Amino acid sequence: MKRAEDTPEIFSEEARQDHAILSAELQENARLREENTALKNRLAWLEKQIFGQKSEKRLAEANPHQPSLLGAATEPAPAEGEKITVTYERGKAPKQRDEDCVNDSGLRFGPDVPVQVIEQTPPEFTGPDEDQYEVIGTKTTHRLAQQPASYVVLEYRRPVLKRKGENKPLPSSAPTNVLDKSIADVSFLVGMLVDKFQYHLPLYRQHQRLGQAGITLSRATLTNLCKRAIELLRPLLRHSCSVFCKAGYWPWTKRQSK
Repeated sequence: MKRAEDTPEIFSEEARQDHAILSAELQENARLREENTALKNRLAWLEKQIFGQKSEKRLAEANPHQPSLLGAATEPAPAEGEKITVTYERGKAPKQRDEDCVNDSGLRFGPDVPVQVIEQTPPEFTGPDEDQYEVIGTKTTHRLAQQPASYVVLEYRRPVLKRKGENKPLPSSAPTNVLDKSIADVSFLVGMLVDKFQYHLPLYRQHQRLGQAGITLSRATLTNLCKRAIELLRPLLRHSCSVFCKAGYWPWTKRQSK
């Protein structure tokens, strides 16, 4: 049998166990509260990003307890009287044409622009009374037109010769080109680089334009031609950089070089 003096020790041991369990539950409750608060904040931030206002500007809401410094705004009462309808006419001012305009349409172009002349036959000259009309003048109308990209295939025909009395023909070399064993002329290389780097026309767009013009050329060939043409310009670039460094400034910016 348990003695009476052992009962307080048993109660104190059970109290310590209950206190430890209660402390653990309180710590777990506090941790869950913090986690719940963090999740609520994250959910509120996500809802604000999806459904909230993205602009940082906030309109200042009027405080109902703050009186206006200028007093109460009163709208002026509309004046009573007769209404008058005002009408006016608006004209169209003539356009100011420059002196270099070709005609009244305002089209301007230089002398190096090719002009295709199209002769028109009046319908009066095709009827039964064509002998009753005569031409007393000519009026011209200029319109800006566009043609598809013009590519030309250069065909070099070289005569093959042989000396009389001999059966062996003389060698007939192909004309010189900037790129050895290349199908591209120098004009094509220049136009390709100008379209790509000055007018920002990518090579795949130029490849599509070649296909529309009826010329079959692979994309890889076009890329290799561009790379080889760029390599031809590297000596010019190095020479220009050396000249500019000796001069002490860049001519296109007029700034001193470091």
